[in-house]
Amino acid sequence: MNVVTAIPPALRGTLLLMLGAWMPVALAQSAPPAPKASAERVEAADAVEPVEAGPATGDAWIDGQLVDIDRYAQRHRPAFVDELVRYHGAPRKLAEEVLAREDHWSAGELYFACALGQVAGRPCRTVITLRDRTPTQPWSEIAGQVGAAPGSAPYRRLRTAIADSYRRWGRPLPGGE
Repeated sequence: MNVVTAIPPALRGTLLLMLGAWMPVALAQSAPPAPKASAERVEAADAVEPVEAGPATGDAWIDGQLVDIDRYAQRHRPAFVDELVRYHGAPRKLAEEVLAREDHWSAGELYFACALGQVAGRPCRTVITLRDRTPTQPWSEIAGQVGAAPGSAPYRRLRTAIADSYRRWGRPLPGGE
């Protein structure tokens, strides 16, 4: 048994995601190790920062699924748009327009916007408009603005919505849930 297969599959995906996110930072640092982190620095490190390389939803599991949803949408665009229209209340024309834009939107973020709107009782268009106004604002803050802050019951329902979409697509959840 090698070390990789000894790690439970659910944990493997999370570890790979964390490794991929922190490896460039670790390699870029040439300074000696910093002294022990103060409570203040630890709290700052736990805060969600806007990043261009990922969705920054405030939930590492959701972030990982949204990256995978990007891959799914590249190969199965019609099924992805159908999912947004049928199950997340997105107008088809809006979904297709946002996916065709050349700005900061990824398919995973569009999915998140529409699913977030659904669990918060807001139209998908409202969430998209909030994101368009401040594209560098973390999704976790936008979620709070629409009444579905990370940790809230509506935010937890996002995980169920994602798992339901994967079941409809006949696709296994990366890392499980």
